Amino acid sequence: MAKFYGTVGYGITEQTEPDGDVWEEKITTRNYYGDVTRNIRRWDKGEGLNDNLDINNIVSIVADAYAFDHFFAIRFVEWMGARWKVTNVEVQRPRLILTLGGVYNGPEN
Repeated sequence: MAKFYGTVGYGITEQTEPDGDVWEEKITTRNYYGDVTRNIRRWDKGEGLNDNLDINNIVSIVADAYAFDHFFAIRFVEWMGARWKVTNVEVQRPRLILTLGGVYNGPEN
């Protein structure tokens, strides 16, 4: 089992103007320790010219109170030099089990 230390990104929706009805997702990042319990990659036929690289990895992080309170807002994990979207989160105290999918293309900050 490989060790993990990396950034987890949370997408928190905030009101951008006090009087307006405009809401925007702001990304908050935090660093965690954990383990990579499954390490798989696959190429999927995409709609475009090139195939899509997807991983089906599982990262188990040692979570803090913030992670348990905001596990529903986890958007990505930074691992191996890229940001990967989180497709599933399982709560197993004191850990969160994160399943990773394709490359994350959402908001940065």
